[in-house]
Amino acid sequence: MRMFLRIAADKAFTWLTGCSVVILCAVLVLVLGPMLLKGSRAVVFTGTIEFRKMQLSLYDRGDEASLKAQRQQTDEARRFIYDRIDAFKAGVDAETLCGKAREAYQKFSETVSRDTAGGDQYIETKSLAREIRGKLEEAFRSSDRKVIDENLAAVMKYKGDERFAGQAVQEFFKLAEAYSASSRGVDLGKRADYAREVAQVDSILRKLLGPRPGEPLPALAMEQFGATRMDQVEKYLDELLWETTWEQKEAGKSLVAVRRARAGEFTGTAMEPIFAYARGKIPAMMQPQKTFYWQFFIDDSTPGHFFGGVGPEILGTLLITLIGMAFALPLGVISAAYLVEAGSENIAVRVIRLCINTLAGVPSIVFGLFGLAFFVLYLFPILGLEPKANMLAAGLTLAVLTLPVMIRASEEAIRAVPQTYKEASLALGAGRFRTFVSVILPAAMPGVLTGAILSLSRIAGETAPILFTGAVALGPIPRSLLDPTRTLSYGSYDMAVGDRIAMTVPHQQFGMVMTLVGLILILNGAAIVLRGRIFRKLRGH
Repeated sequence: MRMFLRIAADKAFTWLTGCSVVILCAVLVLVLGPMLLKGSRAVVFTGTIEFRKMQLSLYDRGDEASLKAQRQQTDEARRFIYDRIDAFKAGVDAETLCGKAREAYQKFSETVSRDTAGGDQYIETKSLAREIRGKLEEAFRSSDRKVIDENLAAVMKYKGDERFAGQAVQEFFKLAEAYSASSRGVDLGKRADYAREVAQVDSILRKLLGPRPGEPLPALAMEQFGATRMDQVEKYLDELLWETTWEQKEAGKSLVAVRRARAGEFTGTAMEPIFAYARGKIPAMMQPQKTFYWQFFIDDSTPGHFFGGVGPEILGTLLITLIGMAFALPLGVISAAYLVEAGSENIAVRVIRLCINTLAGVPSIVFGLFGLAFFVLYLFPILGLEPKANMLAAGLTLAVLTLPVMIRASEEAIRAVPQTYKEASLALGAGRFRTFVSVILPAAMPGVLTGAILSLSRIAGETAPILFTGAVALGPIPRSLLDPTRTLSYGSYDMAVGDRIAMTVPHQQFGMVMTLVGLILILNGAAIVLRGRIFRKLRGH
């Protein structure tokens, strides 16, 4: 009976161990799977002509002749929308129309001043032009159809006046004719509502299609191009077609989101057809193509990470990781060697072990503040260096952070070396130092590398310690160890807590996280391969 219970307990323990491994793998897949899937969309996606325009403009990448032909096609497809909006604004945007009238009058005044030496004719002509402009502005600002028609008729009766032949005043008559036609299908009492709606449509179209052809490019790169990906196109198209408002349906209840077709706000106007047109002509306006953007891993990014890749972030992460490991690995091994080989089990060694165990549980933000206070503000000025955040300070801080893990792993690896190895070396006449360097350390190296793998992963993925000591969100590629750098971990943090720009490009943030996870896996894989080769060499294979 006792044997049966022992066998059953052994099988139950084996089964529970297997289940734990399966559960751990499942949790890992559930956590990393969606993250990696979303991150892959930064590299593999359906790009639009705006993406290809961005690549050519910012990175000088692409076929300029092919892109020019595609731009002609998309500009032609988009012209209908722009023409309809302009036609609608000609009937409701009073301030813009008045501004055009004043501009025409100004040009006329300058021309008359140059061509007419003075006299009664000059004064009379200019006074009449001012009167026409006043009637035109009154028509633009009025919501009364009778007042509009009377003022427009008063303007148009001067259309054939010889005094205005070939002059800028002819623009008055063009504006009057256009306004008379465009304002017929518009409820001028809703002029303020129309202005608000048109402003929203203009804003969405600018995000969807970018600046209009012929317009000067904005200073910011994120405003120079429209939606570069079809997932963004679908989002902006939905905003264009539907307006979401929050309304209270019942007293005392929470507000409810209500979606209304935006086209309903423009029923019977020149704007109404653009919504159905935009829905049907998106392929012609955006020219979608399947895109494999492998340059994401080498390109620099624009401010806010709106466009571009994570090349500088990868470089910065590698540099800080190498600096941290360059200090943590030898210090960890030397400290472990002292604790095992040189230090006896006295009160001092026990205090050291207690401190190491305590440091292993200290929050990483504390190490960041320590690095700022000790390395940046205290040690560097003593050494004659500028007290500023830099890669060296960040690497040293990360080395201190991971040193307890490195010491404990190395200590256990050294203790695991059979005592016979040491005894045989000493019996052959080797000293204690030579024995440790030539016999014990090589035999303990697989275990030491296991600690290095754990330390490597933590150094590459930490954010808090480098927050104060060496990381920046945006900046040039560092030229020396005394310059700050961008990193993948800090870049992800900055996008998560930064401004609202990052919310419009989630693929950039997930792509950065995916790259960080992938980089850690690659570094760990390389260390594991190295450990395996050393282990096989020690076994004589």
